[in-house]
Amino acid sequence: MSCGWAIESIFGHFGEKIAESGTEKFSIMAGVARYSAAAAAGSMIVVVEDNPADVMLLREALATHQVGSKLYLAHDGEEGIRLLDAIDEGQMPCPDLIVLDLNLPRRNGFEVLARVRLSSRCASKPVVILSSSAAATDREKAARLGASTYIRKPSTLKEFLSIGERLKALLPNKPLTA
Repeated sequence: MSCGWAIESIFGHFGEKIAESGTEKFSIMAGVARYSAAAAAGSMIVVVEDNPADVMLLREALATHQVGSKLYLAHDGEEGIRLLDAIDEGQMPCPDLIVLDLNLPRRNGFEVLARVRLSSRCASKPVVILSSSAAATDREKAARLGASTYIRKPSTLKEFLSIGERLKALLPNKPLTA
């Protein structure tokens, strides 16, 4: 699902619905413009996730814990890498937090994590791995590459919603402006 990046607000919707796929999409340029405008409105979170259901649950988890953030979505690892390139080139600001799945199309999450840690602007930002993998080797590799936290995707809604509190703790305290 290569569709460019999208910005979402957990309190409102900036995207357009694409009838044939049912997913929100933006062109890269529109996404960059909206990202820049949204940067002043509280914390920014980049989510690199290909599963729309997990994105929806993540939005709900953040809303449940009143995290006033804008979500910026990359739908596969290649989009995540291109997003980091754009940030390093000064085309957009660096987010406050990156949430990253490991099992992604086109480039896996380890490749994206390694690219984050090489970023001239985002290397020190917290990166949360949110993965269905419980493998110790995945946890160890993520830690070696510099992941801040590794969270296994929960199997219940209640557990998934609790992720919002953990992510909130990693964000700077910025006021959300309307």
